[in-house]
Amino acid sequence: MADYDLAVIGGGIHGCAVARDAAGRGLSVLLLEQGDLGSATSSASTKLVHGGLRYLEHFQFRLVRESLRERERLMRLAPHLVRPLRFVVPQVAGGRPAWFVGLGLFVYDHLARTRLPKSRRLDLADDPAGVPLKHGLRLAFEYSDCVADDSRLVISNAIGARELGAVIRPRTRLIAARREDGRWQLVLHSAAGRETASARALVNAAGPWAGHLLEGVIRRPSQTRLRLVKGSHIVVPRIAAHDRAYVFQNFDGRVIFAIPYLGAFTLIGTTELDVAGDPSRPAASAEEIVYLCRAASAVFRTQVEPANLKWTFSGVRPLIDDGSRRPDDVTREYRMEVDGRYGEPPLVTIFGGKLTTYRRVAEQAIDRLKHWFVLNRAWTGDAPLPGGDLGPGGVDELTRHLRVEYPFLVEPHAARLARTYGTRARKILSTAETLDGLGPRLVADLHQAEFDYLRKEEWAETADDVLWRRTKLGLTASAAEVEAVQAALSAGADRETA
Repeated sequence: MADYDLAVIGGGIHGCAVARDAAGRGLSVLLLEQGDLGSATSSASTKLVHGGLRYLEHFQFRLVRESLRERERLMRLAPHLVRPLRFVVPQVAGGRPAWFVGLGLFVYDHLARTRLPKSRRLDLADDPAGVPLKHGLRLAFEYSDCVADDSRLVISNAIGARELGAVIRPRTRLIAARREDGRWQLVLHSAAGRETASARALVNAAGPWAGHLLEGVIRRPSQTRLRLVKGSHIVVPRIAAHDRAYVFQNFDGRVIFAIPYLGAFTLIGTTELDVAGDPSRPAASAEEIVYLCRAASAVFRTQVEPANLKWTFSGVRPLIDDGSRRPDDVTREYRMEVDGRYGEPPLVTIFGGKLTTYRRVAEQAIDRLKHWFVLNRAWTGDAPLPGGDLGPGGVDELTRHLRVEYPFLVEPHAARLARTYGTRARKILSTAETLDGLGPRLVADLHQAEFDYLRKEEWAETADDVLWRRTKLGLTASAAEVEAVQAALSAGADRETA
C-alpha cells in the first residue's frame, strides 16, 4: 500500500491544478483520474479565459473581478496557451440596447485594470469587422478578452505536479474510500487490477461526478446540489478573414460566440441544456446543431449549414444549483465544502467553477487544509506553467529562436510547437539536425519524436489523446493518418510489454 499526504480525485483542470499546488507546498500527492487527463469538461469548453461580461447582468461583480485578475495572471504564466483576442459585439435588432452594452463594457474595463486595449465603438460600414456580417448591421462594440487551449492547460498543470513529485494516475478509478486509523483508506481499479492506497487528506475535484463520488463512493452527505448543464459547440470553415471574434445575441436572448480557431476554422457556441444521468459521453444533438447554425446564419453572410461542419463537441458543466429557471442564468461561482472533525482526515469537495479561475480555486482548496498540514506559502500566482517561461518576446520570439536553432523547421511547424509546448518544444526537437532526425511523419507535421514525447511525457495512450487533446490535428487528419497514429500506439505498447 502506498501512503500519501493528499489524494486528489479528478484529472480535469481543477484536479491537476490542486495536485500541482499541493506538491509545491510540500505535500506528497496522488492524483486519480478515471479516464484520460482533461477528457471531459476540461477539454470541451468554449476555450475562453475571460472575466465573463454577461455575468455583470446578474451583478456577479466579485466573480468578474476575480476572473479578470486570473485572466491577467494566466497571460503571464502560460503565454503559449492563453492569448488575448478582440471580441466584436454587433448591435442586432431586438438585442440589448447600445447604451446597455456600452455601460457594461465601461464597467468591464474598469474592473479589469489591464494592459489590454480597452473597449471602443465600431462603425461596421468602415471596419473590416463588418465585412462578414449581413447588411444592415452598422454599429458594434469591441473589447478585449482571452482564448486558451483548455486541454493543454490541464496537461501543463499535470506535468508541473509530476515535476514536483506528484504521482499522476490516469485511467485509474476510485471505487471505495473510508476513514480508518486517521487516514483515508482508498481502493483503486485500473487495467492492472485492484490496488490500495492511503492518504491523510482527500480532495474531490471530480467535476460533474463530484456529487456521485460523495454519495456513491465516499458516502458522505453534502449541502450543495449540482446542476449539470450541457454545452455544445460546432466548428466550421473560417467565416472571417481577420483574427477577431464575434459575440452576438440570438433571437432567444442567449449569447453566442464565433471565435477564430486554429487558423482555418471558426468555433461557434454554445448551447446550454440541463442534463440528467451519466455525464460521461455528451454529444451535440441534431437540434443543438441546427440551433447554432441558425444563430450564426442570422448574423453572418455565410450561411452555416450542418453539412459544412468539421467537428462538434459537447461538455457537461457542473454548476451550483441556485434555483435559476434557465440554465444560462445559473451562477458560475464555485463553492467548497470541508468534511472532517478534529482528528479526522479531511475531505475537501470543489463544486462549480470555470476555466478562468482554476488556479485560484486550487489555491483555496489547499488553503482549506492548513489546519491539518504545515504548508509552504501559496506560490502558483507567480510561477509559470511548464513551457510558459517564454520571456518578453512571447510565442513569436520563441518561434524565431526555434527556427534559428533548428533550421530545418518551416515557420508553421515551429509556430505550432511553440504554441503547443512553449519552451518544452526543445525536449521534442532535442539534438535533431534534420527533419529526418525527428523520425517518420505520422500526421500533418507531427513526427515520431513528438509522438514519443506525448506518450512518455504526457500520458497519451489513444489516438484521441494524441489527435484531439494533446494536439488538435484530428481536425485535418486523413483516415490514413489516423491509422498511422493508431499503429504507432500499438507498436509502442507491444515494445513495452515485450
